[in-house]
Amino acid sequence: MQARLEQRSFLLLLAIVTALFFYIMKPFFGAIFWACALAIIFFPIQKYFTRFWGERPNLTALATLGFCLFIVIMPTLFVTASFVYEGVKFYQQMQAGEIDPEQFIRRIGETVPFIGSAMEAAGINLDNLRERAINTLMQGSQFFAQSALNIGQNTVRFFIHFTIMLYLAFFLLRDGDYLKNLLAQALPLSQERGALLQGKFAEVTRATIKGNILIAAIQGALGGFIFWALSLPAAILWGVVMGVLSLIPAVGAGLIWVPAAIYLFAVGAWIESIVLVLFGTVVIGLIDNLLRPVFVGRDTKLPDYIVLLSTLGGLMLFGINGFVIGPLIAALFTAFWGIFIRDFKRPEPSESMVSDAADQD
Repeated sequence: MQARLEQRSFLLLLAIVTALFFYIMKPFFGAIFWACALAIIFFPIQKYFTRFWGERPNLTALATLGFCLFIVIMPTLFVTASFVYEGVKFYQQMQAGEIDPEQFIRRIGETVPFIGSAMEAAGINLDNLRERAINTLMQGSQFFAQSALNIGQNTVRFFIHFTIMLYLAFFLLRDGDYLKNLLAQALPLSQERGALLQGKFAEVTRATIKGNILIAAIQGALGGFIFWALSLPAAILWGVVMGVLSLIPAVGAGLIWVPAAIYLFAVGAWIESIVLVLFGTVVIGLIDNLLRPVFVGRDTKLPDYIVLLSTLGGLMLFGINGFVIGPLIAALFTAFWGIFIRDFKRPEPSESMVSDAADQD
């Protein structure tokens, strides 16, 4: 009785201390999450360095982190700085009245008046529709511009989290094997099941981050290029926004280039509008439809519709981190249920009857 009480008390205290620890770490969730993600993605690179330099964990972890900085982080910082500059400039133009959404709506009505006539015939109040469209454009534009402005204003906080991410990633890379074995011992699972879940976790993390970021980079670069080629304002800003929105499967970048094509059509630039529609549909759209199932769905071994729904749900619940967390939870869900079906499913009644009859014979 005393031993059971002691065990339960210890487990209760363990749960409380663990919950308090996670609560303390909550402000740094983003930095910790991306440090873990970088360590998982670049752990094979560290193993590659280890084959050349031997068991020198500090050196190989530092070299791996330097490789990560050069390949991923420095280009990301450059794009972020350009995004902040373009966003602040765009925000200032809106505040000064140089960019007027109301004029944009008015030009559409003047260029294609039959749209207004058709809406009136359908009983749609054009004044209310115009007001809502203007408010939506204003709020959306101000949101993206203000987001860029906030990034610039929160520079100190950003670099604190950035430093924590790099610092933690170094130790995760250096002590990766030890931490993996420690986690396997802590999990109340058999060695086979623990290895299966650890492998699935690493596999899905690598697939979602590499696949989605590669697709986002390609779509953002192509979107920014076509905006620049058509002399549309803030090409870098909207290219970055298209890259971020491309994390939303199927619709992503179209949320930006479709209104831009309508704008070009409204101001009489019909050829540019057609070029943008064709480029967005054929080039940008096909990249999403062809590459996402290849890079994400194939490696995660998840159906396309599960990838879509889990990505959308993850983005809605966890923000930008959700494009990894969503598919990761979905993959772990399928892995756990696969183990359950394989190891814990009770035999069907017919199977039990056949087995009993065979034993009696």
